[in-house]
Amino acid sequence: MTVFDFKAVLEQADIDEEEADALYARCKDGTLISAGGVSYVDFDRQADSLDQAVRSAIADVQAAGFRVIRIEIAADALAPLPSS
Repeated sequence: MTVFDFKAVLEQADIDEEEADALYARCKDGTLISAGGVSYVDFDRQADSLDQAVRSAIADVQAAGFRVIRIEIAADALAPLPSS
């Protein structure tokens, strides 16, 4: 398995301690961050593929009561493009 690094940006900007606890109970491989009016979970998720990692993270975040509005992945976290 590979560890994939990505961010799940949440619809909810302000998260209280009880909500954060619910998120951490489901997402032990994520760190909740709130800055500039945006909250997101920074994941280091182990999976067989990036697709599997992202889908399982979204499912876990939703099960904790949050809505993911987008996923952000750094270009260097992806496999290199073939050279032309």
